[in-house]
Amino acid sequence: MKDVLVTCPPMLGQFDRFVDFAAEKGLRLHRANVTQIMTEDELSELLPNYDGWIIGDDPATRAVFEAGQTGRLSAAVKWGIGVDNVDFAACKDLGIPIINTPMMFGTEVADVATGFVIGLARELFVIDRGVRAGNWPKPAGISLGGRRVGVVGLGDIGRQTVTRMQALGMNVVAYDPGVEGDAGIAGLERAAWPEQVETLDFLVFTCSLNQHNFHMLNADVLAQCKEGIRIVNVARGPLIDEAALIAALQSGHVHSAALDVFEVEPLPADSPLRDMDRCIFGSHNGSNTVDAVIRASHEAITKLAGFFS
Repeated sequence: MKDVLVTCPPMLGQFDRFVDFAAEKGLRLHRANVTQIMTEDELSELLPNYDGWIIGDDPATRAVFEAGQTGRLSAAVKWGIGVDNVDFAACKDLGIPIINTPMMFGTEVADVATGFVIGLARELFVIDRGVRAGNWPKPAGISLGGRRVGVVGLGDIGRQTVTRMQALGMNVVAYDPGVEGDAGIAGLERAAWPEQVETLDFLVFTCSLNQHNFHMLNADVLAQCKEGIRIVNVARGPLIDEAALIAALQSGHVHSAALDVFEVEPLPADSPLRDMDRCIFGSHNGSNTVDAVIRASHEAITKLAGFFS
């Protein structure tokens, strides 16, 4: 029986459901004590005691893998889609087999993106907060039909988001240098970033994070955006220069934002974003449904067991 450390919060939330499934494949799962991510020092201390690791959004760095190899660590799986936190080159150098679980959450994260777009358009969360406070607010929202939305990223999540935006009657401009043409989606416009941002009413980020798109939405691009644009991020926090976004929200150039991810997670208590009443905030939880977590966790366990066998 191989001992496996689990540091992925959504999987930990349903941990007991996976114990027997893993045991049938020769794996003994162990819970990590984590809210969002563990530190390099914490991981370096723990991992030598385990044969395998199911990774969340933790800093899976060369130093961490090297520390793990001083003990028993010999295989890992990155739970979920994003891999920007994992040093795959280090794993190759160290001979540690590793893989992620792609194509798991397209519909779930796209659903959250759609909910955020609707919520920002009609200020639904502003109304909810007002009613709870004993008021009866009636802000005038905007209709979505005919509005222009930019979707950044045409992977599984991006394509699912595009079709949902089209179903709302919106005109979609898609940005993704790695995908050519209309990606099989009729009526899809294409542009090279940041072309046409001045025409957009909404901007939705669904792409992975890499060395080329860090802070792709920065002060310069925000200045080009249409006055009153609404911004949604269900991808990775560092795609957006948070300080620049805060300044644009404070000035009113950006009407509001819906962010499931941030540059620092959990969101610091002193972040000025907390004072933005029209904004909607998540907890990096866009993929977390019972169904999706079961699907991805079974996949992660099966792939990790395959490495050992």
